[in-house]
Amino acid sequence: MNIEPSNKKALLALAIGGFGIGLTEFVIMGILSEVSNALQISISEAGHFIAAYACGVVVGAPLLTSIGSKLSPKKMLFLLMVWFTVFNTLSGLATNYTSLLVLRFFSGIPHGAFFGIGAVVAMKLAKKGKSARAIAIMFSGLTIANVIGVPIGTYIGQQFSWGTSFFMVGVVGLLAMTTVYLWMPKIEASKETPQIKILEGLKNKELWAMIALTTIGTGGFFAWYSYISPLITDVAGLSENFVSYAMMLAGLGMVVGNFIGAKMAEIFSPLKAVIISLSVMSIILVLNVVIATNPYLLLAFTFVIGVVSFTVSTPIQMAIINTAKGSEMLGSSMNQSAFNMGNASGAYLAGLPMVFGYDVVYSSLAGAILASCGVVLAISILVYRRQKAAKCRKLAL
Repeated sequence: MNIEPSNKKALLALAIGGFGIGLTEFVIMGILSEVSNALQISISEAGHFIAAYACGVVVGAPLLTSIGSKLSPKKMLFLLMVWFTVFNTLSGLATNYTSLLVLRFFSGIPHGAFFGIGAVVAMKLAKKGKSARAIAIMFSGLTIANVIGVPIGTYIGQQFSWGTSFFMVGVVGLLAMTTVYLWMPKIEASKETPQIKILEGLKNKELWAMIALTTIGTGGFFAWYSYISPLITDVAGLSENFVSYAMMLAGLGMVVGNFIGAKMAEIFSPLKAVIISLSVMSIILVLNVVIATNPYLLLAFTFVIGVVSFTVSTPIQMAIINTAKGSEMLGSSMNQSAFNMGNASGAYLAGLPMVFGYDVVYSSLAGAILASCGVVLAISILVYRRQKAAKCRKLAL
């Protein structure tokens, strides 16, 4: 990987933290019925816990990053994992709807800041020209969680109690805390004040355009992923047992796509890599509508969509860090908020065709439209940058 041996352990610590975050974000989807029955609430009410976590990410990412900007990245990452461990463990002890809703909100708060700060740290730990691979190593924890952690967490929650799944997350959090403390090198804290960071981020129009790109473009993936279960059972006609296998296939695809995306970011510029990824995503989601009734092709496409969708994660993270000059950690963290806004908006918009009486397969078409809109926005940003550069060259003459 061409990364200093002393820094490989630090990147592994970031990956372990990413594994824990991926586990807590997605395991709730596998134990939603158990949570609903135990707390005596409806499935739709149990779904509020997913939304509460996403809201925590949106609020916490810029807030904690700006508050902790005076601390060293190592100390901040350690404290974020302490927070993560405490509130995820407490989630397993919740006894009613209100307490779990509040705890899931607080569990989501360190998510964006950890990935945001971690991405910048990973770039600093990597050798020149290998930043994309370093970020991909960190994100590999989240993708591997979908392949291994979520199925195990779901099984434990179903066999014992739903709270046990969150205790499992707490154990991973303890491991992440320990490895960050032992393996993460000391990196000098930023000398900028939080207020300056916030103002720089809020005044940067390109940064807001990039955040919109993440929200809209990645919403295409979540539009498809949110309705993967009915696609498997209602459209392809497979039994419910195949849903877990399909999610594992998607997870394996995410692992592969994560590293392909890193390579793309090295070959092309990060923004060009994003355009390629979202363009292919648009095409593959349209094709998914056509082949969805064929169970074998649908399962194959589940893997392919997982690959294609996660080729965008590292390039878009790098693109936003490059855009947020002077306030990289804030921009990087805000991008994680954008991912979660894409999660919420993608799921909502993909549900609209069903409201108007169309089949669930059209959720993939909604995803293709969102990904296409992301392509248009990314091309617009690229054109704007070229016009801006050309204008600067004319003024310099």
